Amino acid sequence: MSNSPAGSLVLEVADLHVAYGKVEALHGASLRVGAGQIVTVIGPNGAGKSTMLNAIAGAMPSNGSMRGKVSLLGQDLDGVAIETRVARGMCLVPETRELFASMTVQDNLLLGSYRRYKAGERAYADQMAMVYDLFPRLQERRRQQAGSLSGGERQMLALGRALMAKPQLLMLDEPSLGLAPLIVKEIFHIIVRLKQTGVAILLVEQNARAALQAADHAYVLETGDVVLQGPAAELAHDPKVIDTYLGLAKKTN
Repeated sequence: MSNSPAGSLVLEVADLHVAYGKVEALHGASLRVGAGQIVTVIGPNGAGKSTMLNAIAGAMPSNGSMRGKVSLLGQDLDGVAIETRVARGMCLVPETRELFASMTVQDNLLLGSYRRYKAGERAYADQMAMVYDLFPRLQERRRQQAGSLSGGERQMLALGRALMAKPQLLMLDEPSLGLAPLIVKEIFHIIVRLKQTGVAILLVEQNARAALQAADHAYVLETGDVVLQGPAAELAHDPKVIDTYLGLAKKTN
């Protein structure tokens, strides 16, 4: 799926500041994501996690402003439109999932490869078999309307549609939101499997325990500041992270 050499830098964010009017939501945040790597950003509601993703994707609201550096595969994205960022290999799966409810599962997936179709790629639908292999339930329901799917299936469809674009960087905003624990476990298992394709994954997630188990590297964002970062396995044993995000019971495990 990814054309990036294993371990090469896919996304670099340096000293990113984002403001809405006079209120600054991000204060000089920096992070890096390599090919075949899962990097997670955890933190409480209102920390600026979704703001960071939207700024990276170029989806700033009219009252928003940003400064700092965002580069994809070594190319500076300053002033680059959302559509061009997508064409260069960036894909965001928002927490709202934004599916076309009245269209079938398969047609939603095909829409994910529309950019490749428009660019004249003859094999634009070649990802379908891989997506169905990752999500057998989608193949079973491929002729159903997306609006008839369960919450977990809709999240699978949102992920599958993003993968149809053959992204270099897949950004996931709260993929566990509103899902039952067993479904969350299944979704995260699939996210870990995606590493094997070489795609770089930036995961914003409030379920810190699941995120740290899946990720290679982690950043903790609080009120717009990166307050901690390091290998995810190490942060999972950091006293501050345990007390704030994992619960005191984790200390006895």
